[in-house]
Amino acid sequence: MVNLVALQKPLLHGLMKMAGVVPYTVEIEPGTVMNFWVPKETLKKPKKGEKPEIISKPKKPVVVLIHGFAAEGIVTWQFQVGALAKKYSVYVPDVLFFGGSTTDKPDRSPALQAECVSTGLRKLGVDTCTLVGFSYGGMVAFKMAEMYPELVRAMVVSGSILAMTCSVSDDTMKRLGFESSSELLLPRTVKGLKALLSVAAHKKLYFPDRLHRDFLEVMFTNRKEREELLEALVIDTKDPNIPKFPQRIHLLWGENDQIFKQELAHNMKEQLGANATFEGIKKAGHLVHHERPCVYNRCLKRFLASLNDAGAQS
Repeated sequence: MVNLVALQKPLLHGLMKMAGVVPYTVEIEPGTVMNFWVPKETLKKPKKGEKPEIISKPKKPVVVLIHGFAAEGIVTWQFQVGALAKKYSVYVPDVLFFGGSTTDKPDRSPALQAECVSTGLRKLGVDTCTLVGFSYGGMVAFKMAEMYPELVRAMVVSGSILAMTCSVSDDTMKRLGFESSSELLLPRTVKGLKALLSVAAHKKLYFPDRLHRDFLEVMFTNRKEREELLEALVIDTKDPNIPKFPQRIHLLWGENDQIFKQELAHNMKEQLGANATFEGIKKAGHLVHHERPCVYNRCLKRFLASLNDAGAQS
């Protein structure tokens, strides 16, 4: 039987190409490759059977969209790419063990993800960028901003935290009724996927069971490696060091987020200091960019425009 989710992939790929981004694989180092969707004007159109070449640096301000744990890059950001591509050079990486990105290294830390995304961007000709990180992607974005302040100009973070401590992880799973983050984020059954969607979305979503099964088959690959990514995310400390970020950081949140509640975002804003701002979106949960895409895009574009206005004034 045809997998309906797999059947939609070529359509989504076609829509992304119409929006101006195309897939490109970057060798980070021997044994590590990362897939990116990149602005097509930066690539030379290849002859049949050949790999495209990078021919130019991006000509517009760069925005990098980093996905969360349930789906790869363009599935996560399908409603944002087209909205941004006219004014910005949009890059969408698939982090390691998603969308064809792999490594033979045993390291599963967010720091390795940050290193690989940053190396890939530099190989693609990116000198500076604004990161937009969702959930797990937000944690990778924070690590990139900490490790490579010269690369990361600013950040927008949705449904994420600075660090996943044991206490935050245990309290969150207990509150949501799950034994572990793997049980929540790597469901194996239709029932498990429905449970994930019920806590991730503010509005009740209805899909036939067949669509749930097809999504499980297509989106939840590399289970062993992804379980290791989740294990590496948790740190054994009550009070992690909060880096002093020089970048502007905008926390853009679904007001009904049940995974990382709005109160947590407000606390994080206080920890981050004067460079951080918060904006809530009503009637939206953890999947705020999918549930209220028009509102989310409007807020995102307003923040990005403010960066360019500030740059012009300085």
